[in-house]
Amino acid sequence: MNATNPTEHPIAYASTFLFVPGNRPERFIKALNSGAHAVILDLEDAVAEEDKEFARKAIRQAWPSFSKEQRLRIVIRSNAPGTRFYGEDLMLAEELTVACLLIPKSESIDQINGAAEVLPSSAIIPMIETARGLQQLDAIANAQQVIRLALGNIDLQADLGMVCDAQETELQVARFGLVLASRLAEIAPPIDGVTTATDDIDRITADALRAKRLGFGAKLCIHPTQVPIVYKAFMPNEDELHWAGQVIAADQASKGGVVKLNGRMIDRPVVLLAKRLLALAGKH
Repeated sequence: MNATNPTEHPIAYASTFLFVPGNRPERFIKALNSGAHAVILDLEDAVAEEDKEFARKAIRQAWPSFSKEQRLRIVIRSNAPGTRFYGEDLMLAEELTVACLLIPKSESIDQINGAAEVLPSSAIIPMIETARGLQQLDAIANAQQVIRLALGNIDLQADLGMVCDAQETELQVARFGLVLASRLAEIAPPIDGVTTATDDIDRITADALRAKRLGFGAKLCIHPTQVPIVYKAFMPNEDELHWAGQVIAADQASKGGVVKLNGRMIDRPVVLLAKRLLALAGKH
């Protein structure tokens, strides 16, 4: 069991995560004002090697201008463990006491626990985008301070040598694996990967709805235009909100003890899901 309590972290309730290149500081505030629940300041794929140091400097300089509420919504994506940039990325995250760190190409529990030792007060999101990461899913999901998992669908396809159709049918098993591992580890529902089309509303909507049906709780966005589309897809309907209200009431009545609702056991992941649905609807 990981040490981070997802019911106490706003990132657990986020359904929209918007990437912003770390070397584009003029976009930071725009991203935070885009309506995205969380903003990922990216030090990895969006930043060329020669710009890595500038990106860290830009984030460091911008940090004092962010409010406390904004800092809780900011996630920093480091470079992958084992790269020559990773250590400096961790040092930056430690210096800023970031609320959440996204670790790309996560492949072992030791990688995550190592980052947790450096960042004892930060939530961690391991990004699964390699065959080795898939193989170690259960261990990674139970690593220290892991709040939820994220799927790196594009890099995973490349690592596995896949040529996927438009619906990424070939990744269904991988997606199910993230959902299952998250449920067993009792962490927040995982974050689905990106849709590369930035102006295809039907494709973005279909991908987001697929993610929701599979049990994902969020989706990565690469452009502000995707944010409201994804948000709408993940918004709970009236039946879901009614169920969520019943779950919270039952949990409060039992004072956290074992309780059943309509024949189903109410445990921490179920309560977390109910709280997240109500939070998305602005009712909790």
